[in-house]
Amino acid sequence: MDPYDVILYPLMTEATSRMIETENKLVFIVNMKATKTDVGRAVEELYEVAVKKVNVLITPRGKKKAFVKLHPDYKASDVAIRLGVL
Repeated sequence: MDPYDVILYPLMTEATSRMIETENKLVFIVNMKATKTDVGRAVEELYEVAVKKVNVLITPRGKKKAFVKLHPDYKASDVAIRLGVL
């Protein structure tokens, strides 16, 4: 899948801002057909970071949410600032 088709938009709430600071994780709403591997590749390609782990879940509203943990060499806060969500 094309990286621009995989990641729809970043999600920023109070809880996700805490995750950025404490757990080095970013949260995205992604395409329903995207797999964990697709999401990891898309984040690495679009934001030029190394992904350590990806977890996904389907929200009660029917959207797919991806929690992307970055490699310790990269900071989620730097990516969030580049995205304009922090």
